Amino acid sequence: MTNKQHPLGSGFTAASTTYDVLADIDLTGRNAIVTAGHVGLGLETTRALAHAGANVVVASRNPASAATAVAGIDRVRVEQLDLMDPASIGRFVAGQEGTPLHILINNAGIMGGELVRDARGYEAQFATNHLGHFQLTNGLLPALRAADGARVVEVSSWGHHLSDIRWDDPHFEAEYEGMTAYGQSKTANVLFSVELDRRFSGDGIRGYSLHPGGIVTTNLGPSFTLEDWRAMGLVDDNDQPIIDPDRDMKTPQQGAATQVFAATSPLLADIGGVYLVNSDIAPLEPDAGPVTVDIGSGPLVLTPGVTGYAVDPESAERLWELSEKLLA
Repeated sequence: MTNKQHPLGSGFTAASTTYDVLADIDLTGRNAIVTAGHVGLGLETTRALAHAGANVVVASRNPASAATAVAGIDRVRVEQLDLMDPASIGRFVAGQEGTPLHILINNAGIMGGELVRDARGYEAQFATNHLGHFQLTNGLLPALRAADGARVVEVSSWGHHLSDIRWDDPHFEAEYEGMTAYGQSKTANVLFSVELDRRFSGDGIRGYSLHPGGIVTTNLGPSFTLEDWRAMGLVDDNDQPIIDPDRDMKTPQQGAATQVFAATSPLLADIGGVYLVNSDIAPLEPDAGPVTVDIGSGPLVLTPGVTGYAVDPESAERLWELSEKLLA
């Protein structure tokens, strides 16, 4: 396996924001799609891209609430998209025909909670975080090719350290554990970007994945209580988020910086299929295996790299083929 996970020395840090990353970048005339671009990291990403001149489509399950959230942001429109509904994805893709797509940020995601299955019987985190974005991206390939230089950004997480792909039981027909399911879906995000880049870099389409950081103010994990966040050392005794970028506890503007970096930075012009952290390429942890997180055991200590199993090219190709079969 060729190791592409070598930090660039981008000059950015954990404290850098979306506006730091975009300070010298003009996106006028560029078209972008951000899934769940109306909440949390997605909203900060939408604001930043639009501020730099891009035309942004916010894809949301709830267009009315999304429209309220992005009201007043120039060059932004909202369209309906439910990532657990293949027909909804098909309608969304059809609505983009004829428009070149320069940036696709697969930002939407769910985390943890009780077992939920979609209409096909697929586990919801795998279905939403990976399969929905897999179908969406493949449907948008003509628009991405038409851009003559496009980037697809998968918002993964350090959570990929929680599980490799469960090849024999991806839908948890046996015992279910919410955070293991989340970890599998985040590993799938990384592997998807690796194989996407391999398949389509010759068409000018590059793939990236990333860990944005710990941002308590997002609505990613509604199943977590304030006591859980406190036990993990993410909120203080007044139930306020602790902001300490050097320990991976970030504001939304800091957290969204890495996905904006992935989508726009000229430093990545000639490289793709890499996993990013803190607006730079993350180092490889070649021998790291899945870990178990005990919420009650104290503050989380996160390593800055990407596991070998998450960027393994053979696994990436295998997941692509599995995903095609699951969507057939």
